Amino acid sequence: MRLRLAAVCAVVLAVPLGAGAAPSFKATFAAPTHTPKVNAKWVYVVRAGDSAGRPVKATITSQLVDPYGGVHAVEFGCCKRFVTNRPFTGVFRDYVRYPPESQGFRLVFRVTVKALGGKRVLTYWVKPR
Repeated sequence: MRLRLAAVCAVVLAVPLGAGAAPSFKATFAAPTHTPKVNAKWVYVVRAGDSAGRPVKATITSQLVDPYGGVHAVEFGCCKRFVTNRPFTGVFRDYVRYPPESQGFRLVFRVTVKALGGKRVLTYWVKPR
């Protein structure tokens, strides 16, 4: 009995506590203002790095959440494709043009970054003027 208990304790102590945990990474969002002008380019930057600050491979999904809870995919600034599960390494830059219909409404710009087996959701409120 003692031998079995000792074997179980040895196995429990041999397994590291962090085994199976996803490696951590850091994601940041930056934009020039919370109140962009309508029909003007509003540039945003998303960075993904490991705990030491080195760039990591990641995917990004950008969405706009309206005041009523509707979620809308964001298009690339240059074309009619959506920023959905788009791969990047380290830094992602793009821009958005807010239509005149969005003027005066408080929206939430939501970015989902997936990397190293983990996920980070970044939010940034905007109110086009």
